[in-house]
Amino acid sequence: MNLFVKRAIIFVCACMAVSTALYAENSKPFVVPEVREWSGRDGFFVPDERTRIVYDDDALGRVAAMFADDYAVMFGTALKVTKGRPKAGDIFMTLDTDDRLGQEGYAVDIDKSVRISANGPKGVYWATRTLLQISEQTSDSRLPKGFMRDMPDYAVRGMVLDCGRKFIPLSYLRDLADIMSYYKMNVLHIHLNDNGFKQYFNNDWDETYAAFRLECETFPGLTARDGYYTKREFAGFQTDAADRFVEIIPEIDAPAHTLAFSRYNPVLGSKDYGMDHLDLSAPEVYAFMDSLFAEYLGGDDPVFVGPRVHIGTDEYSNKDKAVVERFRAFTDRYIRYVEGFGKQACVWGALTHADGSTPVKADDVVMYAWYNGYADPVEMARQGYKLVCIPDRYTYIVPMAGYYYDYLNTRYLYDKWTPAHVADAVFEERDSSILGGMFAVWNDVVGNGVSVKDIHHRLMPALQTVATKTWNVSPSMAFDEFESGRGGLSEAPGVNQSAKIGDGEGLVYESEEVSPGAEAPYSEIGYGYTVTFDMEARPEEYGTALFRSPYAVFYLSDPVSGMFGFARDGYLNTFRFRPYDGEKISVKITGDSVSTSLFVNGKLVERMGVERRCLNDGTEAQNNFIRTLVFPLEKAGDFRSRIANLKVYNYIAE
Repeated sequence: MNLFVKRAIIFVCACMAVSTALYAENSKPFVVPEVREWSGRDGFFVPDERTRIVYDDDALGRVAAMFADDYAVMFGTALKVTKGRPKAGDIFMTLDTDDRLGQEGYAVDIDKSVRISANGPKGVYWATRTLLQISEQTSDSRLPKGFMRDMPDYAVRGMVLDCGRKFIPLSYLRDLADIMSYYKMNVLHIHLNDNGFKQYFNNDWDETYAAFRLECETFPGLTARDGYYTKREFAGFQTDAADRFVEIIPEIDAPAHTLAFSRYNPVLGSKDYGMDHLDLSAPEVYAFMDSLFAEYLGGDDPVFVGPRVHIGTDEYSNKDKAVVERFRAFTDRYIRYVEGFGKQACVWGALTHADGSTPVKADDVVMYAWYNGYADPVEMARQGYKLVCIPDRYTYIVPMAGYYYDYLNTRYLYDKWTPAHVADAVFEERDSSILGGMFAVWNDVVGNGVSVKDIHHRLMPALQTVATKTWNVSPSMAFDEFESGRGGLSEAPGVNQSAKIGDGEGLVYESEEVSPGAEAPYSEIGYGYTVTFDMEARPEEYGTALFRSPYAVFYLSDPVSGMFGFARDGYLNTFRFRPYDGEKISVKITGDSVSTSLFVNGKLVERMGVERRCLNDGTEAQNNFIRTLVFPLEKAGDFRSRIANLKVYNYIAE
């Protein structure tokens, strides 16, 4: 073999070796939000029964224990937690000093062991969320070998949830905080009081829906009777969320959106601007608001636990110069009042709308920039406010309202938006005036049939997208790749509000015979389902359920008319069908995010789609009413009929 041939062979082999090495390097793992820096190696770290979670600083003990608990919930594997020195095969947590990481960043080195380092426990915790997301994407929970460094672009990454116009159970809020934590979102703003629009209630303030959602001892009877949070449970919720590094910001909204207050005491309401406005010339208003805030901020163990409290100050009338000055004085007063209890005050941006001469404190005040016509963000930043970007035209969900978004335009947000884009006002990225970004779910249209499950269906894609664009404003993957991957991730360890069963379409559960009181392995199945069964009917008592879950009931005989139907969130929906005594039928129910359908013997009985309903005063139809159902499976009712051949499918079979 001549020298030329030998060199050629060596060159080819070298190229093949380089190619193989490059091919073997692991690509960046998919997580939400996307990891900022990744350098892949060859191979995988696969945990086994010998794998331990080891930490070397007492400050990390709680994070290590939470990681172990979450790992066991998700993968059924109990990893031992210990303080000490790691060995090969362990997952090791340590504190380090790396100025690039800031307060929330982290570094992870995955090789023969896994080394997590950060400047504090929060960064280590966010690293565990990344590792859980990677682990859940394979059957053996493997981690690709490589090195990652990750840190957020913005400190505030969150959402606003309107619990004033629709009661959201605390059980859901707890799950939501866990979901946010799983996606490294760290602020959940709870809007605690509000009211419906008068035009939906015969243009009569006395009939218009209003609610204040906290237990209140200072003003007995102020608390909503259709759903509220006790002071103890709300404080506990904030503490538990903080354990997972999610701050709960409670909002008592005033001096507008306050019909619940003026209904409690009509002296508080404005005769000029509407009873949903406080009368800012009335001394009683200030005595009331002082006492209300003091109940939740005062004492050695305050109800509002976190460092920030939102005082509202949104959408008050500016028709009269004198009332504008009173509004500005009100805003300044309650910023300082809240600060007197050691809290940082948050406000809605309104001071361009309410332009005037009365000074309003700006230093160390957080302003939500939601509409630039109400508060010019550039001017507000110049005055010294710290801004949260939450532009209504991009980040507001109002379910079934016909204005703003029903579902956010996540493609636009992913491709175009960052917290530096406050609608038309564009700041430099990571400008010190911008704390971060949020989106909001507002339940403006009271009584439109929207369920908590419907809200959740709208919320999840928004949450995952905003989580990405507030943590990493320049993700490398295309939106379509992000969109196809995000839905395959869990909501959070042990959380499944979307009620997913299985990973693909097909039969996911069946039972030859359903006995009264029987329990299923699944609580419910989410939108995009088909449920079929055979029935030999017997007379049923009104209110007889086929199945129940903690969230819904499907009736064989509804409580009012004895027909097939279902109830959730206080709404009863009835199909035009009741079987005859002794009749043998085949039943099929399908459900998606806009409708629920009943078929009997292969024939459509009724499709409950979105319904247009008139306003209460009989004027032109404006209200969309939705009749959806996440189908309950958890427990069978006490029925007399024979139910057989139950089949549950993870798709809609027409």
